[in-house]
Amino acid sequence: MQDGLKLLILAGSAEARVIAAKAQQRGTVVTALVSEPPRGPNPMPVPYRLQAFEDIKTMGAQMRGVDAVLDASHGFDKKMSWLGADAARAAGKPFLRYLRPDWPVEGKAGWHAVPDVAAAMPLIKPGARVFSAAGWASLPECAEFAGVRLFLRQTNRHDRPVPYDFVEPVFGEAPFTVESEIALFKALQIDTLIARNLGGQASYPKVAAAEALGLNVILISRPALPAGVAEVSDVEAALSWIDAL
Repeated sequence: MQDGLKLLILAGSAEARVIAAKAQQRGTVVTALVSEPPRGPNPMPVPYRLQAFEDIKTMGAQMRGVDAVLDASHGFDKKMSWLGADAARAAGKPFLRYLRPDWPVEGKAGWHAVPDVAAAMPLIKPGARVFSAAGWASLPECAEFAGVRLFLRQTNRHDRPVPYDFVEPVFGEAPFTVESEIALFKALQIDTLIARNLGGQASYPKVAAAEALGLNVILISRPALPAGVAEVSDVEAALSWIDAL
């Protein structure tokens, strides 16, 4: 690694914090871009800027003065990843995507992988009581919901009106445990879980709880990356890439 290497991290995952801290300890000058203010008790350990990811020109301007770009954004922040990759390519900057391994679906009875929430709707049985952790923005895709109730996890309390009568927000603050998720699913009489396939352990308790209770599980696949983007699924591999620059 060259002395004083300047690294820009597109942040949004828990691993972005880990990679930033470890790279900084190795002498890398690290800054980060985020699409929303970091939440929780573990803030970004490096200077960060709040950025609207809207166009390649703006992204390219943020990359001036850095030597390389590492994308460790939220697995479903497609706009950040695609704009980041395109801007880095245009600027001639080395670019790497860190992405957790998927949670496996194959071979599990009652489990399905679908490309988006709209594709999950035909899998919902009439009368189903569904718990969704797919986010508020997914609600327009639920218009063809055939179940009786859709409980939508929300980690920030609000009073926004729901777009459909069958939707009921369920407020709660992370971290969640397998035990608390089991208790919640039992109390709500849930039979189906819809969740984004984020991979990793932090978001897995709801999936583990659903598996323990024998619920139907529908996992939304992560959006594809641009062709030709180098990708790793291990923090140490990301750090090795930084070391080799």
